[in-house]
Amino acid sequence: MNNQRGEDAVMLVVGLGASAGGLAAFSELLYNLPSDTGMAFVLVQHLAPGQTSLLSELLGRTTRIPVQTAEDGVLVTANQVYVIPPNVQMTIAQGRLQLTECDQVQRPVKTVDLFLQSLADDQQNKAIAIILSGSNDDGAAGVSAVRSAGGITFAQAPATAQFPDMPNAAIATGQVDFTLPPAEIAEELIKVNRHPYLREPSAERSDEEGSVFQENDLLTIFRLLQKNTGVDFANYKPTTFQRRLRRRMSLHRLPILADYIQYLRETPTEIQALYHDVLITVTSFFRDPEIYAVLQEDVFPALLQQQSTASSIRIWVPGCATGEEAYSIAICLLECLNSMLISPTIQIFGTDISDEAIEEARLGIYQENRMEGISPER
Repeated sequence: MNNQRGEDAVMLVVGLGASAGGLAAFSELLYNLPSDTGMAFVLVQHLAPGQTSLLSELLGRTTRIPVQTAEDGVLVTANQVYVIPPNVQMTIAQGRLQLTECDQVQRPVKTVDLFLQSLADDQQNKAIAIILSGSNDDGAAGVSAVRSAGGITFAQAPATAQFPDMPNAAIATGQVDFTLPPAEIAEELIKVNRHPYLREPSAERSDEEGSVFQENDLLTIFRLLQKNTGVDFANYKPTTFQRRLRRRMSLHRLPILADYIQYLRETPTEIQALYHDVLITVTSFFRDPEIYAVLQEDVFPALLQQQSTASSIRIWVPGCATGEEAYSIAICLLECLNSMLISPTIQIFGTDISDEAIEEARLGIYQENRMEGISPER
């Protein structure tokens, strides 16, 4: 394959994350893949600082796919395996791997999450995330990012993992499409790789092309969703809805919409799965730091100087998902009030179309891997 990727070239980039027990899982998965999948594989494993890694050499003995240690700036190409070296953090941008040295003084960065989140941003529907054996929760946030971007997600079946914590944490997010042993992950990769959805040049390009489905077929799906969920998606953003629809079709290897509609009619659980796929959002605490900086430095101070806000402040967060944005705004507002003499009554309303998201937001309890955006002080 050429080292320069054309604008319309299509290649899936598979990000694999693991920690303890990862070598065995990596080896089994790669052993069961042919040499010509047409996919690129990037392996991210936790490595001890200062330790020489033999991962590339060891994996090279178990797979027919060429294995190399990742280098800064390298363009990922099909039918290659790239292995993260020790003492670095790795991301991907415009199809090229970016390596930076780890700063041991700063707060530790979750290496797998960091790479998968960049993979989601860079590759969108051509991203695949796989979480294998490991003894922490790294990768859970990355899986959510890949799925939200339209990619496909896998986790090793915990019973087959030497250390099941990482797969369990990924599965707990509810964003894992397939939970399988490594050999079966390899088989499923080959199957989903053939679906037309994963052959679209990019999510943006498919947005520009407009509707690819007949209006009558879409109306049928809207009616099925409304009947079973009570939500009418007829006015939902068409490109987003259709992209999520094609993602569901790819998971079931159904390239024809009429076949997928029949599957929906026969499988009520798939209607719920499509519903959740369409509504999936990536949210986090202080997700856009520059926006919260403007709130604290400009918006809230100006608002708090108004006479009408001295006794009562109301804020509405529409589409609040699982609540992180509402709580982030509350924290910013309280920090501003600490330096003022007023103590108004504060009401923050969060609304969302997803009942499940609202329940989680109302509970206000989050796993540690969801708290990355919050400073130690906060």
